Amino acid sequence: MKKVYNWLDIIQNYLLPPTCILCGNAGFNALDICENCYNRLPRNNLCCYRCAEIFAAPIAVAALCGRCLSETPAFDETHAPFIHQEEIRHLITGLKFGAQFKNARLLGSLLADYVGKVAEKPDCIIPVPLHKSRYHERGYNQALEIARTVSKTLAIPVDFTSCVRHKDTPHQTGLSAKKRRQNLRRAFSLHKSIQANHIAILDDVMTTGSTVNALAAELKKAGVSRVDVWVCARA
Repeated sequence: MKKVYNWLDIIQNYLLPPTCILCGNAGFNALDICENCYNRLPRNNLCCYRCAEIFAAPIAVAALCGRCLSETPAFDETHAPFIHQEEIRHLITGLKFGAQFKNARLLGSLLADYVGKVAEKPDCIIPVPLHKSRYHERGYNQALEIARTVSKTLAIPVDFTSCVRHKDTPHQTGLSAKKRRQNLRRAFSLHKSIQANHIAILDDVMTTGSTVNALAAELKKAGVSRVDVWVCARA
């Protein structure tokens, strides 16, 4: 079956060759981004290994930020290859608010390429769920759309049914970390048992970490030993 899919990919790339979403030039490495635009993407190379908060200056390998030192989050590690600026922000915004699903495929491919090299492989991926009213309003979950590509690329199952977001929190943009934590208190619950020891929570962008922390806390309470966070970008 895998050979069939490989042939389908080859035929699709021949008939519809990859084209850069950002500038319109030919893509490279079977991605919808050209090499020049790819090289311009803002990398998150200097960051806290636990929450991926961006450091202003070079620091020791596997260092923790002040927030993680003072209060350990419920998740264990965060992998965020890019900074939420410029081209990456454009791709995420187009997906999140403009239903640009081609952006999800590109973001998923970029994230999969990164975590496939640096992260320990989890038992499954859980995309951050949307509340049902937000889902009906938007028509899709951008985290799930990204997760589909990551799952296919890395052969990791996606679990999008075990966790429910039963609290319709307001948009978090512009809110303080404290207010975000208050909004997310008891926002998630599990309505069936989780048969996994290691889970990667997946989302498009991480700002303060309040959302993934609330979800990770629920997973830890359910008996999951390790919870990592995979996001396309860190704000």
